[in-house]
Amino acid sequence: MTDNSNRTAAFHMGKGRVEAFSDGVIAIIITIMVLELKVPHGVEPGVLRPLWPVFLSYVLSFVYLGIYWNNHHHMLHACQRVTGAVLWANLHLLFWLSLVPFVTNWMGDHFAPLPVAAYGVVLILAGVAYYILLRSLVRTGHNAKLAAAVGRDGKSLASICLYAVAIALAFVNRWISAGIYVLVAMMWLVPDRRIESRIGRD
Repeated sequence: MTDNSNRTAAFHMGKGRVEAFSDGVIAIIITIMVLELKVPHGVEPGVLRPLWPVFLSYVLSFVYLGIYWNNHHHMLHACQRVTGAVLWANLHLLFWLSLVPFVTNWMGDHFAPLPVAAYGVVLILAGVAYYILLRSLVRTGHNAKLAAAVGRDGKSLASICLYAVAIALAFVNRWISAGIYVLVAMMWLVPDRRIESRIGRD
């Protein structure tokens, strides 16, 4: 009885540490983005005009990071066990998210084809990393609730395809690319209802 309790506690501790570490990293990423917002030199309303592209890029990236944090929480809440492969998949996701401040600042300062495309490259690689993490959790064989909730996860695959289109269009019309980034963010604003509904039934 004691051994079983210890094993259960270890599983919960492992999952909790993954979630706590991820929360801390995402909080640091958001803090870095905030620090990139430069204080204007002057007090006239006109000095704020050049800052609008940077601010809008910050808002979009903040929303994306919030989406990842929210869905990451829901995903782990539906899990019972993590493995070494899951830990590396989680670090893989955090690596790409850590590049969000760089491309956010670059796109905000220079709304040109290459920075806009680079923003999309980071988004698509973060999306792929999230999909890998999700599949790693399902493959453990101990997270039946999550596996039943997400199925084949066409939403993630659709998002990755939209990112790819946006990257290509950045060299044709960067405004269309930006619109696609906003569209994908809107698709994910509400946490994955499949996971919520599955947990609610069990």
